[in-house]
Amino acid sequence: MSPHTASNPPDEGLAIGFQPSDPVADTGRLHQLHRSLRRDERQFLSFPDHLDEVMRELAPLLGLFVDHRLDACARNPFDTGIQEYEEAVLEYFAALAGASPDDVHGYVAASPQEALLHGLAMARRGLPEPSVYVSEQASCSVTRACRLLGLNRVPVQSLPDGTMDPEDLRLQTRMRRGAGAVVVATCGTPLRGAIDNVAELRDAAATSGPVHVHVDATAGGLAAAHSDQVPPWSLAHGAHSITLSGHGLLGLPVPAGISLMRREQIPATASGITVPDRTVVGARGGLPALLLWTRLRSLGRAGVAAMVSRCQDVAAYAVDRFECAGARPERFPGSLTVTFQRPPAWVVDKWRLTHAGDLAQIVTTGPVTYTAVNELAIELSAAGWEAVA
Repeated sequence: MSPHTASNPPDEGLAIGFQPSDPVADTGRLHQLHRSLRRDERQFLSFPDHLDEVMRELAPLLGLFVDHRLDACARNPFDTGIQEYEEAVLEYFAALAGASPDDVHGYVAASPQEALLHGLAMARRGLPEPSVYVSEQASCSVTRACRLLGLNRVPVQSLPDGTMDPEDLRLQTRMRRGAGAVVVATCGTPLRGAIDNVAELRDAAATSGPVHVHVDATAGGLAAAHSDQVPPWSLAHGAHSITLSGHGLLGLPVPAGISLMRREQIPATASGITVPDRTVVGARGGLPALLLWTRLRSLGRAGVAAMVSRCQDVAAYAVDRFECAGARPERFPGSLTVTFQRPPAWVVDKWRLTHAGDLAQIVTTGPVTYTAVNELAIELSAAGWEAVA
């Protein structure tokens, strides 16, 4: 039977058939999925899960289609009106990262991974044959970006607190002297929430020749910017470029990434004229910029600072409670991440805990209240640290 004349099978499930499906039935399926997810009573402490409180203000934006074709600094007659909103968001994040808006260039990306890819692509342009030096505690997104860009990734050992070891970085760069180095520092490592010292890492890599320090602050930038307990981590401390994000802590319904780079790091054209950087993907959606702007405006800088402070207080409280439960918790100063001994499988499953090896974690955003911490601590204590399955 020709595929052009074949009818849909009687029970096609979720398959996309040749003929249009029944829209009423499909809508019913989606509503059923929504209800089942809302009925799931398991806690979810490893990732943000607090969209209800922000969806009312953001919902109108989900009805827009915005094909944003412009570089954030470009001007042309096809501007859809999104550009001014994006510039306001970039100014906000530039200030958080310790730079003047006039000193940096960047754009709002569809995801932190895209922003990271953009940052590394730009970083390598000004160096002869750079290797990328990455902590063993860094996000796997860095490894993926290096593979996509064809960059030589050099793993660097980490210290017990989860930060990159400056002495091992010094050794690794000395072995590749003269080729230049792209050092990826992390502000908020995936497992421990550790924050690398940008100033130390830049000095340690100096023997390689020209150095470009890129900071992956996707997970920890917002918290670090509102804390005086963290090591030097930003553009203000010697970084050349930075990747930031805010969708997790702010509770956006879609990912959003920020890519910022010092203007002097933007390569010149063949004629010697420095031009604004272009985005990785060309045409892009304007929704992430609008969502970030709306949420940040509704909170204000004071509201964001208060939110971060509350989350840090809950993290500190969790350390105390988990210590009493015998879970041996750890927390990097200023971080929203609390790691602890991995509990039995039934606790991991009930609370949807992220885990790696013998460690589990919570990130104190969204639903992680004092009450939730108390309830988890009770079960950690009751588990008696049975053998991990």
